[in-house]
Order: sequence, then structure tokens, then C-alpha cells
Amino acid sequence: MHENKETANPHQFSAGSDLTPKYSPSRFSVAPMLDWTDRHCRYFHRQLTRQALLYTEMVTTGAIIHGKGDYLAWNEQEQPVALQLGGSDPAALAQCAQLAEQRGYNHINLNVGCPSDRVQNGRFGACLMAEAALVADCIKAMRDRVSIPVTVKTRIGIDEQDSYGFLCDFIGTVAGRGECDTFIIHARKAWLSGLSPKENREIPPLDYPRVYQLKRDFPQLTIAINGGIKTLQEAQLHLQHLDGVMIGREAYQNPGLLAGVDSALFGADSAQANPVDVVRAMYPYIERELSQGTWLGHITRHMLGLFQGIPGARQWRRHLSENAHKPGADVAVVEKALSLVADRQPQMDVV
Repeated sequence: MHENKETANPHQFSAGSDLTPKYSPSRFSVAPMLDWTDRHCRYFHRQLTRQALLYTEMVTTGAIIHGKGDYLAWNEQEQPVALQLGGSDPAALAQCAQLAEQRGYNHINLNVGCPSDRVQNGRFGACLMAEAALVADCIKAMRDRVSIPVTVKTRIGIDEQDSYGFLCDFIGTVAGRGECDTFIIHARKAWLSGLSPKENREIPPLDYPRVYQLKRDFPQLTIAINGGIKTLQEAQLHLQHLDGVMIGREAYQNPGLLAGVDSALFGADSAQANPVDVVRAMYPYIERELSQGTWLGHITRHMLGLFQGIPGARQWRRHLSENAHKPGADVAVVEKALSLVADRQPQMDVV
């Protein structure tokens, strides 16, 4: 559930703040990933980077408006955090955006990139690339209701509609009619039939130059890139051409790379996080969540890749995987797993 904190988060910039961030909020972000970037994952990632923009999983408007659960739950220590919405009804999206702003989210992002059959049946996700005017109406409806940024995450094309001209028409319509100034571009097209969501993340070839050209043709827009980026060195190369970089699976499976984001990409004067300290910084959160009925494994599943490349990483993963799901599992399970790597090589390789 949403938690009230005694102190304000220093990385949350309010609409009326005199503080102007040095960099675009989209300079570096962790992608929205279904079943992965839940509130426990985001809290963990925030121990590694204070500057990166974190995203929720995609949440549908129907779930927020009609669902029985609290689909907007988050913790203020996750800030800055963006809510990714799935939907195509302007009024419903505007209602959900307003609810999200009231709950304290920093950004709203519309999913125009997910290619799954379930998403298509709901008329949202990547299939909306074929309906640029509707996307523009959705963005405009949200922007009219909220003061926080409203952005779009999309592909470079869908099915046979994959020309550069098609992409430019889509961006131009949404930017003009929808008054959208920020786009995150997954540098692959999506096949709406014939490929699974997993295959759509791997099989369509990456086309980074096309995204670079988009920025040159729309210099007034903030353009960030997503897809196949695995290191901060690669991110730095992309930032020579674009305004932002979004990393997905690599940030989740190898979260240690996030420890270098603040210094490498934001120029922050901060020491790289020691992974052992990061784990122990999670203990108060874990204990609080356990007291509220959360199972340990729901939190630690996001932490399995933290020691990637460090001796003892396999033992860490195995101990958590075999024990965190058991009834009564608590911080002692994490401490035991930590003991298998704590005396080895604590500093993470972040590039």
C-alpha cells in the first residue's frame, strides 16, 4: 500500500519547484517490464541509483478503474517513478492519469509498444501505431487533466507498416495534435502476428540509426532509445545522438550496472554502491513488508542477479531460490545467502 514518509524525497521535482534538473528525466530509465518492475523491484533498484527514472509495470485503465486491488500502490522512496498505462479510451486514460498524479507519480507513459495478443484484443499497445490520431487524442486528454509529463513509448513500426515515413507521420501527429514532447523508441518494429512478445524483443532487427535520424528530424522533441542496450558504455554512445536511454532486461538481470548510472550518466559525485551494503539496506523494507503479509520471495526474486560476475553469485541465487518461498522465511534467509558472497569480491562491475 502507499506509504507516507516523514521526509520529502530529495529527487522529486514538483511542478512549482525552483529546482531545475540538470538533465532530462528521461536521460536514463529502467524499462517497464510486466511481472518484473513491481514496487518491490523499484524499491530495490532505488538502492542502486538515485537518479534513474523508474517505471511501473504496464497497468491497464480497466484494472485501475474497475479492479479490486490497489494498482497504483508504490512507495515514495521509489521516486522519481513513472506510471505506464495501457488503454485507448481518452476519457479513461485521463481519469487514471489524474488518479496517478494525486497519488504522487512523477510521469505518465502510454504504452504503444507491447505486441501481445491480449493487448491487441484490448486495442492498446503496439497496434495503436496504426491509429496515430487516436493516440494523439489520448495524450491530449491526459495532458489536459494533469500537470506532470505525459510521454509515449512506441516501436519504429508494425508489420508491413515499417517505413521511416510511417514512423515520422506517427510521431508528427502525436507530437502536434497530442502536444506530446517526449517519446521513448524501442528500436525494433513489432510483428503483431506470428511472433510472441519474447520473440518481438529479439527477432526484429535493431535499427538505431533510424532513431538517431528521428531526433535530427524532430530536434524539438525529447527522444530516448530502448532495445538491446546492455552496458553504460553503450548508453553513453547513444547519448551522443539522443536525449535518453532506457534499459530493460539487462538492468533487471544484472542490476549491478545501475550502481554506476548516477556517476557515469548524471555526473553525480557519489561512490558506487557496494552490493553487500545494498542488500542490507533492504532489510528494514523487507521486515516491514513481511509484517504486512508479503512473502520474502516476492521481494528477493528481484535481487537474484545482484552479484552477477562475482564469486559466490550462484550460491546466493540458489539459496534464495530454494528458501525464500518457504513459510516463515525472513531476513535470516537473506543474511545466510549473503554470507556466501560477502567475504569475496564486493565491488560490482558496472560497465
